[in-house]
Amino acid sequence: MPTPAISVVMPCYNAAGTLQETLTSLQAQTLENWELIAVDDGSTDRTGDLLVGAADDEPRIRVLRLPNGGPSRARNVGVLGLARSPLIAFLDADDLCRSQRLARLVDHFANHPDCAAAYARVSFFRTHPDQPDTTSAVRRHPLDASVLLGENPVCTTSNLAMRRHVFSALGGFDEHLAHHEDVDLLLRLAASGGRIEGIDEVLVDYRMSEHGLSADLDAMRAGWRSTLESFAAYAPIDRAIGRRAEAIHLR
Repeated sequence: MPTPAISVVMPCYNAAGTLQETLTSLQAQTLENWELIAVDDGSTDRTGDLLVGAADDEPRIRVLRLPNGGPSRARNVGVLGLARSPLIAFLDADDLCRSQRLARLVDHFANHPDCAAAYARVSFFRTHPDQPDTTSAVRRHPLDASVLLGENPVCTTSNLAMRRHVFSALGGFDEHLAHHEDVDLLLRLAASGGRIEGIDEVLVDYRMSEHGLSADLDAMRAGWRSTLESFAAYAPIDRAIGRRAEAIHLR
């Protein structure tokens, strides 16, 4: 099989209710040369069976079933163990790709050889993606640590794409984190000098849910504290950490 232009890595946990819509959004891509690494993270509903059925009908889908270990572990295994493309795009099993997403990412990395990671704008919806609540923006300049410590313009891991060798060099996601693991990864990338560039176009539809991980505000706050503490060891961004931590009252 030819090497795909981009590998999409998707952790799945009890996602039977949204999975088909997510897979349909991938199959509607204008770019045809992609692969999906779908990692069933110990689901107890029909997610695993739905994935296997989808892979039987769609040769670009590859499925791995693991005991539950969290989304960071599932993504790491998908990227480091199975993905074949030098470009990686992440997608969660309840979010949607706009039809041009993968083509735009492949073009951006091809035309910006110094870009290590890319993100775009995100549309946030509750029921229907064509009726969004709000839409995110992108920064004009590459993201740096001082920006990421105050906010996360990437918004969601579903909106993140990276070169695979960069992800590998960073050691992937911190598997101890269930919240802000994307910010932790981006901070490590920024601290190492990697360019994180924005694409000023909506490429992802994010499904807001009261049952999602991001709805657990206490856990998210704890994850943010853990991220700040982890980066206290990085001398190049120590001052930025201090300023941001004081500004948002996390010290």
